[in-house]
Amino acid sequence: MNIYDIARLSGVSIATVSRVMNGSDKVSGKTRRKVLSVIQQEGYTPNLLAQGLGQGTMHAIGIMVPEISDLFMSSCVSYLESLLLSHGYNYVLSSSGFAQDKKEACARALLSRQIDALLLVGSTYAGHEKSDTDFVRSAAAQVPVFIINGSVEGENIYSSVSDDKKAVYSVVTSMIGSGRKRILFLSDSRSYSANEKLEGYEQALLASSLPLLGELRMHVPSGIHEVRDLLLQYRNLSFDAVLAANDSIAVGAVKYACARGLRIPEDLVIVGYNNSPFAECCEPELSSIDNGLKEICEKTVQRLMRVLDGDQDVEKDVTVPCRLVRRNTTDF
Repeated sequence: MNIYDIARLSGVSIATVSRVMNGSDKVSGKTRRKVLSVIQQEGYTPNLLAQGLGQGTMHAIGIMVPEISDLFMSSCVSYLESLLLSHGYNYVLSSSGFAQDKKEACARALLSRQIDALLLVGSTYAGHEKSDTDFVRSAAAQVPVFIINGSVEGENIYSSVSDDKKAVYSVVTSMIGSGRKRILFLSDSRSYSANEKLEGYEQALLASSLPLLGELRMHVPSGIHEVRDLLLQYRNLSFDAVLAANDSIAVGAVKYACARGLRIPEDLVIVGYNNSPFAECCEPELSSIDNGLKEICEKTVQRLMRVLDGDQDVEKDVTVPCRLVRRNTTDF
């Protein structure tokens, strides 16, 4: 089935079918409905490449993630896929890894595919130094760039982030209010998002006149068992609460507590981050901060469509509130 067959079955010219598919207003409502009905009945899928060549757009969005196997990344891509397709856009997905040269090469490869915009998923793309994000600004000179869970300064660059700092501040303040004084912060990253969480943790301690102790700020491996085993090595480290930068780390802390014979939440309160399936799969079920990922993706695609439609008044930076989903590892 091709455009010639659709034209023949609709009793119109090929040019008319093309106008209908391209959304032209130079087609009567009756003719448009007839052509669309035939397209639907025949299950015809237009050749996006051919359409793109004619329209000057490929109707394709490039999506970069550092690691597609990561639960946060894959969930984000799933939301984005559904939203983009609902707007008639396809996407090209690429996993860049975390090395700087690989990120830059991945961005160049996607741009060579004639994409209409570039979506960067993950705070790793916000970099540590300004030079780390030069490739983002270079890409933005060619197409709009949207970053999820990170922020980069520059023209034609838009960001969508969770309010991680405020969320962590609120949870740590609640921990302190329930009598916890030695709160352990665990993170497996030094990314933009991880730094925002750490800042919220430190601000909450300072606001309650509690000291900032280096021994209670720990960089850990990303594996659940690795986190458990690392904590078990610190036999003399005392803490009565854990705030983890993601749920898998928090599950590692739960396993540590079980290995030590600690009661949760009586002896140890534990809060994870992202409200992922990990939170419901462990025992006891994990209290976790929901980062509003679905809303972030929705707001990102909404703004992206406005930018692609030529809107000059699109908000550059959007922050989405988070919420604590209480389960069985907290008592506040």
